[in-house]
Amino acid sequence: MFIPVIGLVAGVILALYMPAIDFTYSKYLAIAVLACLDSVFGGIAALMEKRFDIHIFVSGFFGNALLAVGLTFLGEKLGVDLYLAAVFVFGNRMFLNFAIIRRYLLNKFEKQDNI
Repeated sequence: MFIPVIGLVAGVILALYMPAIDFTYSKYLAIAVLACLDSVFGGIAALMEKRFDIHIFVSGFFGNALLAVGLTFLGEKLGVDLYLAAVFVFGNRMFLNFAIIRRYLLNKFEKQDNI
């Protein structure tokens, strides 16, 4: 319980003292954050379904971010907005994982009410 709180506090403190990101890299950062959020929601959903594996989570976290940034870079070099494909895929998966989390929590609260 304390590790996520410590990580959150450390992230907020680090963000307060970091310099602003240049506009040139904002698209890359945005797509990387979206990919990482997708991995976080996927990890939470896997945890609730009791199939969480830390190795899969860490590799997906960094792999998805690197792949999304790579697609964005490649798309800019080719003059094609490939980052939109990543936005669609990661956004769709985030909503699916959120639906799994929501169903799990609703079922958990319904079972507590019936007891």
